Amino acid sequence: MPIPPLVIFGPSGVGKGTLINRLLKEFPNAFGFSVSHTTRTPRPGEIDGKHYHFTNTDNFKFLISQGAFIEHAQFSGNFYGTSAQAVQDVTATGKRCILDIEVQGVQQIKQTPLHAIVVFVSPPSMTALSQRLRGRATDSEDAIQRRLAIARREIDYARQPGSVDYVIVNDDLDAAYQKFKRIANGELDATVDQMPPLDD
Repeated sequence: MPIPPLVIFGPSGVGKGTLINRLLKEFPNAFGFSVSHTTRTPRPGEIDGKHYHFTNTDNFKFLISQGAFIEHAQFSGNFYGTSAQAVQDVTATGKRCILDIEVQGVQQIKQTPLHAIVVFVSPPSMTALSQRLRGRATDSEDAIQRRLAIARREIDYARQPGSVDYVIVNDDLDAAYQKFKRIANGELDATVDQMPPLDD
């Protein structure tokens, strides 16, 4: 039986990509990243087929109609989706598949027979998240406010009993990575840490 996929989700700007990239660099033969489809435009340095499969809305909707996705969602005006083929491509290499998806996708994947392990990456506070988003300088103020509103909904979902298997509070990147690495390697029993207060 293949190792269940590892699903990572959390607010934009929380450091999911950094954790995943570090894991893939340290264990290139053990883990593989599932490349999602998206209709958003590439950010500087992003490569089609490596970071995302960049496509247009019409093609994305066609893929939905063909049942190509195991999960898909609309987020900040763009579509995102994970194809069954993308997961199979990783699994076929004998590696554990890692998915970085939105909360709507998490809910959909939990309805599939993949038995995915779900990890929520949380900011230490909403103030810290806001500072990180502004520090990236990639979004307008309106976009940042939308991302913060979505972040609160994601955190609310992660607080629900049974919604996630692990929580990583990314207030110290090295400590967060060490925990993520142990989870990914199956060295840590499922335990949901106390979520930090996020009312500020």
